[in-house]
Amino acid sequence: MQHNILIIEDNPEIADLVRLHLKDIHCQADIATDGGSGLQRFRDKDYDLVILDLMLPVMDGLAVCKQLRLDDPRVPIIMLTSKSSELDRVLGLEIGADDYLTKPFSLPELLARVKAQLRRLDAFHSVAPQGRLQCGELVIEPDKHRVTLAGKTIELTAKEFDLLLHFAARPGRVYNRAELLDQVWGYSYAGYEHTVNSHINRLRGKIEADPAKPRYIMTVWGVGYKFNEHQA
Repeated sequence: MQHNILIIEDNPEIADLVRLHLKDIHCQADIATDGGSGLQRFRDKDYDLVILDLMLPVMDGLAVCKQLRLDDPRVPIIMLTSKSSELDRVLGLEIGADDYLTKPFSLPELLARVKAQLRRLDAFHSVAPQGRLQCGELVIEPDKHRVTLAGKTIELTAKEFDLLLHFAARPGRVYNRAELLDQVWGYSYAGYEHTVNSHINRLRGKIEADPAKPRYIMTVWGVGYKFNEHQA
């Protein structure tokens, strides 16, 4: 199966090299050289994955990532960054990127990460959507990508939704942060387990009446987190 990939990268040499090597894994790629045209290309055509540079003219990569997530909460986004600061990498993940690579990167590693994200995407499309889940006043509708609490729609990012669904579908199961990164993000980010903490804190802020005393996503001290089985 051929996948369509959008490369948003202002360095033409890098963009052309990535496009050339994507052909080796049966992917067809288009290139946009600035954030504005990249966003427009995304809206004009269906893409299976986006490779997005952080430093772009017209619109920077973080702004583009936010807009991509509003347009399509599920398309995988791999962010490329020449910045090495932890803040930039974590911020990219927290606003919706699924993975990141710091320049200079190896092409085999990029291709491996592209294939990992596409496997997750193919698996999602090949498996029938889970049925409606109700946990007390919390209702999760996977096919509609919608969450309501006491009848009110709760706005979640793609990763917040995936994280909540992962927990709610397995009430009582305890996960450590490394497991959640691997199973929800689809890739193990060594040293970035605290990204899970920030997502869980934001998720609690949206679904818990008192985030300091959660009813749904519980902390198992010294181990990790679980969904309260008594709410399922």
